[in-house]
Parts: sequence; structure tokens; C-alpha cells
Amino acid sequence: MGLSKSFQLVLFIVFGILLFRLYSVENIEVQEQGEIARTHYAKYVQTYRSWDSSGEALYQQMSKDFTFQFFQFIHSTDSNLNFTHGSLQRQKDDFASKIFNIELGHIENLSHARLQVRLDTASVLSASVHDLEETAVIIIGIYIVLMLMFAVLVQLHKSRIKYAAEYITHIPDLSFLALERSRFPGVLRPLGDALEACRSQLKLSLDRVRKENEQLTKAAYQDPVSGFSTRQRFTQHLEELSQSDKQQYGVLLMVKAAELANINQLHGRAAGDDYLAKLANCIRKAVSSLGVNECFRVSSGDFAVFVDSLTLKEGEKYLDILKRHLDEYAQSTRSDSIAHAGMVPYKEGCEPLALMALADTAVSIAQTLGPNRYYQLEKLSGDEQLGEDHWKLTIDDLINRRSINFYQQPIQPCNNQTDVYRELLARFYNAEGKYLPTTTVIAMAERYSLNVELDKMIVIQTIKVLSENPTIVGNVGVNISALSALQDSFTIWLKDLLTKHRHIACRIIFELNEAGMQANLVSGRQFVSEMHKVGAKVAIERFGLGFTSFKFFREVRPDFIKLDSSYSDNIEQDNNNKFFVRMMVDIAKRISIKVIATGVEKQDEKLTLEKLLVDGLQGYYIAKPEVLVKKQ
Repeated sequence: MGLSKSFQLVLFIVFGILLFRLYSVENIEVQEQGEIARTHYAKYVQTYRSWDSSGEALYQQMSKDFTFQFFQFIHSTDSNLNFTHGSLQRQKDDFASKIFNIELGHIENLSHARLQVRLDTASVLSASVHDLEETAVIIIGIYIVLMLMFAVLVQLHKSRIKYAAEYITHIPDLSFLALERSRFPGVLRPLGDALEACRSQLKLSLDRVRKENEQLTKAAYQDPVSGFSTRQRFTQHLEELSQSDKQQYGVLLMVKAAELANINQLHGRAAGDDYLAKLANCIRKAVSSLGVNECFRVSSGDFAVFVDSLTLKEGEKYLDILKRHLDEYAQSTRSDSIAHAGMVPYKEGCEPLALMALADTAVSIAQTLGPNRYYQLEKLSGDEQLGEDHWKLTIDDLINRRSINFYQQPIQPCNNQTDVYRELLARFYNAEGKYLPTTTVIAMAERYSLNVELDKMIVIQTIKVLSENPTIVGNVGVNISALSALQDSFTIWLKDLLTKHRHIACRIIFELNEAGMQANLVSGRQFVSEMHKVGAKVAIERFGLGFTSFKFFREVRPDFIKLDSSYSDNIEQDNNNKFFVRMMVDIAKRISIKVIATGVEKQDEKLTLEKLLVDGLQGYYIAKPEVLVKKQ
């Protein structure tokens, strides 16, 4: 039973007992008054004991002092004197007599008659009944008032509880309206205080969780080097733009870090990260006044910025600002080039692939224009062929003029019995003597099928440098394209050339990318075999990234494998990389293949790799690249 019904029952019992007690007191008083009336009548009737007249006369005489409900006079000898008035039965509407059971009857034997009477109770009960009625009305009135007040309080209490219940129900919806403390007075105040405390604490907890989630999301989608958003965020933004039906327009600025590969190779990954961070800072400065909320690092060396509500013409001045910052950075570091930029327009519903292709073309054209240059491209209308033709002309020109310089980076043997070599790093320059981005030159040469001619020029110049500089001793490694090595015509040409220079051929190790060699293992094995016939050796670089790396041990059989630099990065803390390197070393030693670790930039990495018994170490910590011989 609930509190409300229990209280009503208790209140009903209390007032019931109170009414019963009132009735009992009044009943006792009525009985006493009735007894007094009978006694008074009994004394009064003694004065008429000798009455010998008619009963009616006696009734008239006695009625002056008493009121009778019933009066009967029976004469003992003369029935004519008999008289009866009223009835012994109470009237049906006599409510007072029903609730107060009082007997006021009396029988008296006179000298000549018998007198039986019953006094009227009204004289006795009227005052008591009146008092009882007044008191009962007051008590019942109080009871009704209390019940009404209780009902009102219960409804108010229910409304407050309902308010609290609704508030609690909406908490999962993260609805945090200010709690009305006035709705919880008195005994409900602790409930209001508890809800308010719960609201405050839950809001603080959710705010803290939201902030932590934002930080985790930011960390997951923020590049740690540049501080820009990652490619995932760029892809999301590009998809939102392509699916948007809201009218909008703007420009996409793409910036390519031209020297990242060279800096990583010449100065190490730490220097490369510093280069990217400073380049990102140049981009920030250039677009700082545009209200750009987000910049993106699309790949290792590519950055992107969306600028809403800006036209190509308006964007040119910001490209000038960017170039000025890049030139200042290049001057402070004495670098030939820092980056190239391309700017293209976009609007709602644009095709992502088409937009990226347009931006990539703009950057490619900018790369042909010189260091830190930019190019704006509105659409692929055929004008962009100028950039492609320029690349073809540039590469043809540097091949014809043999515009190449070499840097060298030694490989340190891990024991005196291991015969390793120094790697030659090619740098290309144009007719104006400006260095071109090496990675882009090689990529463009492969795109326009100029890779064979470029590799021929590299090999010829390598042989020339070694022949003309007797002070350069030991073996040297030369990078050539796997696309060239897998072509029979190039292999035959290279074999014939090396046959004429066997004293030089035995000192050359040709380095080829593993991913490229996987395209045709048969041709790859044939290339290695032909090189061995003329005394040259072959190294597979960036080893370990492909899905079929183990096939090289069985199919290609190179002389060296150069592990990708990612395996050296913090290897002292990475048990997975330790296991992989240890397994590679074990397999390679069984078939007389030497294992070289690259990208060694810390002492801990060097010591760990030495314990894993690799044959050689290469990296910024071992030796920095330096110019081998300058082009005269």
C-alpha cells in the first residue's frame, strides 16, 4: 500500500475513533439526563396516587409539566375513565432516538387505577443531538479539509516527482536544462540537490569525454610532423564537396615538397621531418589571412589547402606570398628548391578524381618552370600539354648534355670480412644550372618512356667518373629503373657496354627497386644473370615492402638486399621488425646474400642491427652524403 493510501486510512481511522468517542460521551450524558427525567417524573406522579377522576383529565393536568410519547390510564373499576394517548413505538423519522437508545417509560399503580407512560425523548435528546451534530460537522469538515489539502499536496508531490522522472528520462538525450530547485522544497530538497549535482557532474564528465574524444580524433587525423590534417580528412572533405548540393566555389592549392626524398637520403629522416614542418609553416603564413580552417598533408610530400569563395585571379597574390616564403626558406638553408605549387578551381559537385588530376597537372607544370615556382590551371583544355612537353624537352636536354652530378654515401661493413660499397646518388640540373627534383625527374622519365635513355646516361656517366678519377676506389652502387632492367634491349646494351669496361664493371652494383622487380621475376633473374657474367653485381633496394619478397631468394638471387628504412626506424623497440630482420639475415646467409640495413639514424638502431648480424649499415648516423665529383 502506498504512502498516500496509508495516510488516508490512518486519517479515516483517527477521525472515526474521534467521532465514536464523541458519540460515546454524548450517549452517556443522554442516559444520565434520561435517568434524571424518570426520577423527576417518579416523584412528580406520587402527587396523583389518589386520583379517581378520568384518565384524560389526568393527561391534561400532567401535560402541563411533561411531554408524553405514550400515556395510558386504566381505571380499576370504571372503564369509562380509561384514556390512551400516543404509541409505544418510536416514529420512523426519529433519528435521535435511533442513535441514542434511551428508555423513558414508567408504570405507576394509583389507588384506583394503573398508569403507564413513556416520556418524549425530545426534551432530553435535543440539546445532546444538537451538540453532537455541531461537533460532528466540525470534525467531518476538518476531515474533509485535511483530505483536500492532502490530495492537493499529493498532486503537487506527484507533479514534482513526474518532473524529476522526466528530467532523469531526458538525461540520456544529453539534455541539460537548468534544474528548477523551487520545484523541490521541503523534504524533496535532497532530491533536487541530488539531481542538480548529478546534472552538473554528468555534464562535466561528458564535456571531459567529449574533449578527450576530440583530442583523440585530432591525434588520429592530424599529421604529427606538419600539424595538418591527414589524408583521411582530406578524402572526407573532398567527398563532402563532391556530394554537396549547396552552391559554393573556391580554389584548391596543392604544394609538392620537391626535395623530401633527397633530404631524407642526404641528411636523414629527422632533417626531412624538419623540412616538412618548415614547409607547412610557409603554407600557413601564405594562407593565414584567408580564414582557412584546415590544411591537409595528402601524402609524404604533398600538401593541400581548400580556400572557399576565392577565384584563380584573387589567389595569384597568395601564390606570390607563398613563393616569397619558399625563397626565403631556401636562401636560409642554401637549398636549390623547396617546393612547387599548383592552384586549380573547384565548385560544388565536382568530380574528386578530375579535380586531383587537374591539381597534379598544375604542380607538374610548375616543376618545369624552376625552383619554388607555381602554376594556375583552370581546366584541362590542352594548354597543360605545354607542361608535359616541357618535361620531355627538359629530360631530353639533360640526357643530351649529361646534366648530372653524383653524391656518395658510404655503407659501413659490420665485420672486416664483408665487402660492401658506397652508393652514388644522382642529382640532375637544367640548362640554367638549377637542380631539378630527382624523384620527379625519374617519375616523369618513366611516364614519358624516357627512363631507358636516362638510365643509359647515368651508367655512362658513372663509368666515365670512375675511369677519370683513379682516386675513387672500391665498389659503387648505382640506381637504375627496374622498368629499364626488365627490358631485354636495355640488358643487352648494358652487357655490351660493361664487357668493354670489365675493370669498371666489377666495381659496379646496380640497385633496383623491389616493387619494380616483382613485375617480372623471369626478366629480373635474367638481368641478374647477365650482370654476373660481366662481373657486375645487383642489389635490391627497399626490400621487405612487397608481398612476394621471399621469392627473390629463390628466383632472382641478387648479391645484396637493402632493407627498407622503415625496418631500422626505432628497431630497438620494435620486436616485430627485429624478428623480420633476423629471419632475413638467416635466410640470406644460407645462400650467400648480404643484408644491408638503411636509414640508420641513431646509435641504438646501429647497435641493435649489429646484434642482428646484418652485413652493412647505411644512413645519416653512419655517414652523410657528400659530393663525389662536380660537373665541369
